[in-house]
Amino acid sequence: MAKASLKSRKKTKTLPYDVAGQLRTSEEMAEYLDAWLTEAPDDVAGIARALGDIARAKGMSKVARDAGLSRESLYKALSEDGNPSLATVLKVAKALGLRLHAKAA
Repeated sequence: MAKASLKSRKKTKTLPYDVAGQLRTSEEMAEYLDAWLTEAPDDVAGIARALGDIARAKGMSKVARDAGLSRESLYKALSEDGNPSLATVLKVAKALGLRLHAKAA
């Protein structure tokens, strides 16, 4: 009987979590990036991925166009293995409608 009840259970289908789907407003996007900058200021790859998450939430093609970059180069720069230049980060932040701020530590 136990075998029959196991077979009758539906299998749970899991999907990879994508934070980009949760970033709906400019405020949420800014808070998400600020959390990365505050909690993991030395994690360059993580911060780049966070920018990539925000760019995907806004639409990668639009962000690339607004930043003056190709979509492919933007994906590459903001990927897990990417290493965007400061110029790229600033262009992307501007295209996203975000400003980076500095304050004393």
